[in-house]
Amino acid sequence: MSEGPLMPKATAVWLVENTNISFKQIADFCNLHELEVKGIADGDVAKGIKAYNPILAGQLTREEIEASSSDNSRPLKMKQKNLDYKLTYKKKTKYIPLSKRQDKPNAILWLIKNFPQLSNGQIGKLVGSTAGTISLIRNRSYWNFSNLVSKDPVASDLCSQLDLQKATDRANRKVEREKKKLDKAKIEKAK
Repeated sequence: MSEGPLMPKATAVWLVENTNISFKQIADFCNLHELEVKGIADGDVAKGIKAYNPILAGQLTREEIEASSSDNSRPLKMKQKNLDYKLTYKKKTKYIPLSKRQDKPNAILWLIKNFPQLSNGQIGKLVGSTAGTISLIRNRSYWNFSNLVSKDPVASDLCSQLDLQKATDRANRKVEREKKKLDKAKIEKAK
């Protein structure tokens, strides 16, 4: 037995009143007994129930009703809904405890040393720091620069290895694009 409509008796009332589909087809579609559907048609059953249009509700199509009207042996089929839900996860800014906040400048130093192609914005997103702090560390004018020890941000749990890989790939592509532009400009200048 297939899953029936949302309001079976109200849908059966509408189908009896507005179509010439057989009682058996309506009963099978609405998960009701055939005698119950006959009672609806006679007015003995479902008195006071307002008819529920399954076409407007998106449960049946007009074509489906017409096809079943012309062939009494053909059962009504519920319209399949194509639900295209894309699960998107908004990256939450996670809380970093006080004890780990001192790891941020160390992670920034590590990223600057190992991946100089990363922009300040990319480093800021990875580690969760400001562009000002990153530029101070890059220029070696950070207030506590002499005490910084470069530390892997993945080991410090400030970012994931996947995020780091994506950021470095993006930065490498940008460096390649700029290199191609420079080479193109040199060729144009040489002509």
